[in-house]
Amino acid sequence: MKKIILSASMFAAINVFACTNLIVGKDASADGSVIVSYNADSYGMYGNLYRHVGSKHASGEKRKVYDWDTNKYLGEIPQAAQTYNVVGQMNENQVTITETTFGGREELADSTGILDYGSLIYIALERSTSARNAIKIMTDLVAQYGYYSEGETFTIADKNEVWVMEMIGKGPGVKGAVWVAVRIPDDCICAHANQSRITTFNMKDKRNVMYAKDVVKFARQKGYFTGKDADFSFRDAYCPLNFGGIRYCDARAWSFFNKYADGMDKYLPYVNGEDMKLEMPLYMKPNRKLTVQDVQNGMRDHYEDTPLDIRRDLGAGAYNMPYRPSPLSYKVDGKEYYNERPISTQQTAFSFVGQMRSDMPDAVGGVVWWTNDDANMTAYTPIYCCAGSVPECYERIEGKQDDVTFSWNSAFWLCNTVSNIVYPYYSKMMPDLVSARQDLEEDFFAKQKNLEAEAKSLYEQNPDKAVELLTSYGLDAAAKMMNRWQQLFQYLVVKHNDMVVKKEKDGKFEKTPYGYCVPVARPGYSADYWKKVVDETGDRYLLK
Repeated sequence: MKKIILSASMFAAINVFACTNLIVGKDASADGSVIVSYNADSYGMYGNLYRHVGSKHASGEKRKVYDWDTNKYLGEIPQAAQTYNVVGQMNENQVTITETTFGGREELADSTGILDYGSLIYIALERSTSARNAIKIMTDLVAQYGYYSEGETFTIADKNEVWVMEMIGKGPGVKGAVWVAVRIPDDCICAHANQSRITTFNMKDKRNVMYAKDVVKFARQKGYFTGKDADFSFRDAYCPLNFGGIRYCDARAWSFFNKYADGMDKYLPYVNGEDMKLEMPLYMKPNRKLTVQDVQNGMRDHYEDTPLDIRRDLGAGAYNMPYRPSPLSYKVDGKEYYNERPISTQQTAFSFVGQMRSDMPDAVGGVVWWTNDDANMTAYTPIYCCAGSVPECYERIEGKQDDVTFSWNSAFWLCNTVSNIVYPYYSKMMPDLVSARQDLEEDFFAKQKNLEAEAKSLYEQNPDKAVELLTSYGLDAAAKMMNRWQQLFQYLVVKHNDMVVKKEKDGKFEKTPYGYCVPVARPGYSADYWKKVVDETGDRYLLK
């Protein structure tokens, strides 16, 4: 790969990129599930599980709107007559909505709007019965009350289909937004990661494409587009592609396709920023049918074993860490360089994989696979979309477990504690973490079939009892994860204390006949890293 030095102008339009969405259509999955995922990546953000209890609302009742990123009060809108239960990114009807921010043209942001992207997501989840219904709700709301955020790509799914919708405002004081939504074919996979990905679209395909009536007209008025309607590209008009959009963002989409679609090497000149015209399609057919586990593993990707792999250079340290400290770019001798930005990143506040199925009652078919912190460093636990309550360890409790208040009862803080001791000793400690992670997740997947068969049978006789069963299971799964992670923390501290390794036998730390720890292993650095040390220091440490 060529060394690329970035000019300041390349970074002028680059935001602090966050979030990744992966998408699997129902005919592209192994069991007919629609599967979508979401890493919510934001430095300093406390990851907590959103919960809304659905109910009927009186005429004239209002719903207050607070900016999701800052908690700033933006205003209020009329409450819907009926709202639905929401757990995380999924409601009781198996409607799921996630996002990635692409930013786009700065002049189109409207600070006078009432609805930010996060509130728009959760209000739509509270009110929608299907993905198409959610799209209408979201676009109607911004038309009436204004869109507060920058350009956004939304994944909007239900038990039957998945849509990708891109939206951007019209500028200060101008209500509404321009947008386009494209249905992902059932036999395809898709990904987006902070770069607008919808280019041209078939305006005559009413079944699979929806768009704002003025999406092309507005671009003409602003001088963003001058060609024929058939040649109109949403991305090119509202979020022109640059090196950062490719290298930081589309490269993440490529890494998902690269795992599960053939022929992705041909796009390497594109993701390297060398040929910006050789771009990837919005969606592709996978080379096999994918499972929920496949998507979870996709959320843990660092470009391993690809030309973008970062585990072998100096920045990886002595223990091949596939992470880099922020910011994404840095200067040396007046020149600006960049770090890779993989899907899995340390600033993830929470990660979600949604599983939606049409062959089951909604209460049983919708599973919120949830975890706090970096998905690579944690285990997903199942919570069903019908849940009557959610695990307290996943909640934000002001002054007890929040952004600046540590608690051993908080999954966010417990998982971050483990992650942050593993990161600097990645290759040394990560196998222990992977073992714990796999034990938990394999157990959850092994129990899923029988649990759901029981719940489905029970639902036909007594829906409330089925909800109780599934709610209890979700609470137990989270508690099991918390207990296992507390054990993992203690184990890692004991085993790897002072950068040595205590020996084990039959699952226990080995002791001498006299009751003391046997002599520890002192592995030191790898041969490759010792070579780097000698290359750097020469004969300074040569033993004479």
